[in-house]
Amino acid sequence: MQLSIVEYPDKRLREKSKEVKSFDKKLHNLLDAMHPFMIETNGIGLAAIQVNYPIRALILNLPNEEGEQPPENLLEIINPVITDKSGETSYQEGCLSVPKFYEDVTRYEKIKLNYQDRHGNTKSLEADDLLAIAIQHEMDHLEGILFIDHLSYSRRKKFEKEYKRMLKERKQKK
Repeated sequence: MQLSIVEYPDKRLREKSKEVKSFDKKLHNLLDAMHPFMIETNGIGLAAIQVNYPIRALILNLPNEEGEQPPENLLEIINPVITDKSGETSYQEGCLSVPKFYEDVTRYEKIKLNYQDRHGNTKSLEADDLLAIAIQHEMDHLEGILFIDHLSYSRRKKFEKEYKRMLKERKQKK
């Protein structure tokens, strides 16, 4: 399965993802393709919508102390729902769909989550720190929200200007 990243300002990123109802081979093939693709593109999380599959599925694989992302640490989260949230933290986020741009975003510090695995089994998870931040970031994608939407008005305007300049430079290099 050949995947590619849908990049901002593509309107597909604003689409609300649909609930997964079939936990079949098609879903498994997508999840199996998303993981190596995410690693190759230097991501720690990837929502299906970012590879043009508008379904409520995401994967996460946070680096360990050595900076590696072993497959046994992979989380496949389908149809997630946050059931509890607390605290506040700020983290400099980036996004495969908004390349080369990083900004501080405020999110909940701790979350509790219900979700399904690739086989449709119900799971729950308590997350804090980077894992909680990454889950919230990827869940935003499922709602058509990008991390840049969390920026202040002035910072968002500055981002738009910088991003347009970067896209123009990229086109000139081609």
